[in-house]
Amino acid sequence: MSRAQIHKFYLNDQYVVLDVNSGAVHIIDKIVYDVLDYYKDQSLENIISKFDGIYDKKDIEEVYEEITYLVDEDMLYTEENDLGDIVYNEENIVKAMCLHIAHDCNLKCSYCFASQGNFKGERSHMSLETGKQALKFLAKNSGNRRNLEVDFFGGEPLMNFQVVKDLVAYGREIEKDYNKNFRFTITTNGVLLDEDKIDFINEHMDNVVLSLDGRKEVNDHMRKTINNGGSYDLILPKFKAMVDKRGDKDYYIRGTFTSKNTDFSNDIMDFYNHGFKKVSVEPVVTSEEMDYALREEHLEDVLKEYEKFSKEYIDIKKKDKDFYFFHFMIDLEQGPCIIKRSVGCGAGSEYMAVTPEGELYPCHQFVGESEFRLGTLDTGVEKEDLREVFKKANIYNKEECRDCWARYYCSGGCHANAHYAHNDLMKPYTLGCEMEKKRIECSISILANE
Repeated sequence: MSRAQIHKFYLNDQYVVLDVNSGAVHIIDKIVYDVLDYYKDQSLENIISKFDGIYDKKDIEEVYEEITYLVDEDMLYTEENDLGDIVYNEENIVKAMCLHIAHDCNLKCSYCFASQGNFKGERSHMSLETGKQALKFLAKNSGNRRNLEVDFFGGEPLMNFQVVKDLVAYGREIEKDYNKNFRFTITTNGVLLDEDKIDFINEHMDNVVLSLDGRKEVNDHMRKTINNGGSYDLILPKFKAMVDKRGDKDYYIRGTFTSKNTDFSNDIMDFYNHGFKKVSVEPVVTSEEMDYALREEHLEDVLKEYEKFSKEYIDIKKKDKDFYFFHFMIDLEQGPCIIKRSVGCGAGSEYMAVTPEGELYPCHQFVGESEFRLGTLDTGVEKEDLREVFKKANIYNKEECRDCWARYYCSGGCHANAHYAHNDLMKPYTLGCEMEKKRIECSISILANE
């Protein structure tokens, strides 16, 4: 059966057709957009007849010839490569780790998947020795890969900041021994930021993720202090001070939108108006029983919001090239290889999370779920069968992904979202899929307007 597939859409005054298997993207005229509906199933004569009185016969013939040329050049209706059973990360290389420096937090965010920092267990902090063991584990299990990613995570990692500092120093010490380069990131709610911490983070962290939800009323409804107060006024000045001193080093200010703020473009603009140029706002993923959960009934509003903001984003980018919304960034030139685009983030295989006690999990969102405990830093990966399950959770083994036009962009979606939505790694989170497809369309239409 032929696996040739295209996806076409109209957005932001652009007619676009995407060739799914080759990744070719074509900005086209309306006549091409219309003719494509019939090209595969109708003769040229029938197409001319269908558009009699709408398009000139000669124009249709030229369009038909142009489409045929693109098909012959494997830029349209390209057949899918038969990759068979994908062999992915056969050597079990680990290239990234999320170190849970503190299973403890000084905020109590309503939607927190980490149960306010303790991940459904006891509150605890990672010891320096466990952290050192984790960095060694990563260095020893990374094969010939030189650049290794390490994210200091929580709970709130600033609650165990001396260990963060000591581990950065230790990482720099052992880099020479293993011929590695550690790229450190920290994710923080900012409550404990002060001048010394800001200076250290800006000097030593390749990236920083700053957690805030946008507008004051939105943030303070979901992200409360231990005393049930709002956190916006406490945190915003600290984040601004950090970014002002950070220079050209990477950072993201990251928010979460819920059913309470499906008008989340206003939260993005709140960030922008406060001087933040690198912004991410993510949809909440939680049980549908929660009053703030995103459900099917909210999807239409969310998709319209993405489209609305994509128009505003085009106008902003004309005046400010340095502004980036994470979900509207897309690389159509030099993306990863076909296998990497098929398997996604690498959770449970190339990427693992480490608890304060030295337990290994597929990623931070699985921590505390005992059935997903892979092993420990002492024993290594004990559940090889579980690692294989994650390695095989690719778009070719997921029924819903097989015919989805967006499969090579989303790579099958988030494993954790699939698990929590369906208790099945092979069944993608449906709402997430629809949002991702709309973000891809917005991203491509934005590039088409540049």
